[in-house]
Parts: sequence; structure tokens; C-alpha cells
Amino acid sequence: MKINIVGGGPAALYFAIELKKLDRAHDISIYERDGPNDTYGWGIVFSENAGRLMQSTDPATFAEIERVAMTWDFVGVHYRDKYFQVRGNKMYGIARLNFLQILHRRAQELGIDLRFDTNISEPAQLEQLRE
Repeated sequence: MKINIVGGGPAALYFAIELKKLDRAHDISIYERDGPNDTYGWGIVFSENAGRLMQSTDPATFAEIERVAMTWDFVGVHYRDKYFQVRGNKMYGIARLNFLQILHRRAQELGIDLRFDTNISEPAQLEQLRE
């Protein structure tokens, strides 16, 4: 099956990786309007539960993410003149560009076609690009 994904953010990349793992015969292309090192925003934060889900579906990718991510086990709350720490909530934080680069590498390892600097504004453009 040919699958075109417009937009190369983290969700699209992870979705493509999971699709490709389900069926290696899928012909998947991701079209991203920006370059491979362009990003908006500083970082990505996710919970331990989200990390467990990533680990269960793609241990290799999660291991690479976990190697470079910062972790902490509390959330700080400022309320009026008081500060509280709620512990037992492991969190991961990773620079958005690092996260994207890990997903780019994994997608390419699986044979997903990443096309950067390709702005898709009309569905008809996809047919022309697939030649």
C-alpha cells in the first residue's frame, strides 16, 4: 500500500514508523515543508506512561530517546506564596530537534521516504511527487 503523510512532526514520524513495522511492504513517504533541522519550540515532555508505551511498541527507538532525555520524578507547584513538590511522577524531557532526529534515523532505517523542503498545499501535488 502507498501511504503519503503530509507533515513531518513527531506524531507523523512515529505513526509512519509504527505503520511500517506493521507491514514492511507499505510504501510510505513523508512530505515536510521545512528542512530536517528546522523546528519550532524547544522541547518535548512526556510522562513515564507515555515512555512505557513507546518502549512497548519500539524498544530500539525508545532506548535512543531515553539515552539523551532528561528525567525527573516530581512536579513542582507554586500556589500563592507556597511551593509543593508532588513526587512519583517520572517525566522525560528532550530537545525537540534531538527527538526529531532520532525519529528521522529510525524512519530511514525502516525504509520510509523522508522528503524535506517539500510544501504540499494541494492533494494533486502528491501524485506528481510520487513519480
